[in-house]
Amino acid sequence: MELSPESLQRIEKLIPRYPTKRSAVLPLLHIIQEEIGYISKTSMEWVAKKLDLNPMQVYEVVTFYPMLKEEPVGRVQVKVCRTLSCALRGGYKVCETLQKELACPLNGKSEDGAFSIEFVECLASCGTAPVVMVDDVLHEEVTPDKAGDFAKELKSSSKQKA
Repeated sequence: MELSPESLQRIEKLIPRYPTKRSAVLPLLHIIQEEIGYISKTSMEWVAKKLDLNPMQVYEVVTFYPMLKEEPVGRVQVKVCRTLSCALRGGYKVCETLQKELACPLNGKSEDGAFSIEFVECLASCGTAPVVMVDDVLHEEVTPDKAGDFAKELKSSSKQKA
């Protein structure tokens, strides 16, 4: 696993901040995913060695938290809320429309690697349902009527990222 000197430096500064090394597992995984895009088996083994842990202990953390990905994801990550408020206001239809318009299967990525779509639990904006999080930006009131136009906006902005 190759990390940038900046990430390695962040990791070296981070570990001593914790009274027990094991407590640094999640922050280290975040740094790795931030740079590489996902947590590979090699990454888990590297973290385990770095923190004097068994690789299974790191794997348990990776598989417990849904924000940690074991496989590469699209350049743009789309998360559609599926909890009650969003579901009642059309969240499932929004998700279907986004899958179709972005040519991306649920819990997968588009063939061109541009998008990943997943259903997630509450995004904490029930009053403005349905909500969609794109990378780290929350988009409110993405109704089924607006979902097609929203997908076009995402496609346009993803081309600028590429």
